[in-house]
Amino acid sequence: MTLKPLAVRIPEEIEKEIQIVVKQEGLDRATVVRNLLELGISEWRKQTALELLRDGKVTFAKAAEMAKLPLWDLADLLKQRNIEWVRFSREELEKEFEEAYPAE
Repeated sequence: MTLKPLAVRIPEEIEKEIQIVVKQEGLDRATVVRNLLELGISEWRKQTALELLRDGKVTFAKAAEMAKLPLWDLADLLKQRNIEWVRFSREELEKEFEEAYPAE
């Protein structure tokens, strides 16, 4: 992995939080900041994918791809966060049922 320098100004409160993590984890500041950025980006990907899925703007598979999660992990995440993403009207459900189980 190629590392690129990044200069950023942060509020004093965030600097204090970073120092707490440095002490608790026993890591250097640069590693802590990198880890926190990766964690934040990962959470952002998941949140964005879940919102788009909930709003019907992407498919389940696309949301999993966006979140960089296996399908089952995305299903677990949806359940954990209590997000409904499948919406069928009564008529749609009845039609699907009739097509799946036609009357003889």
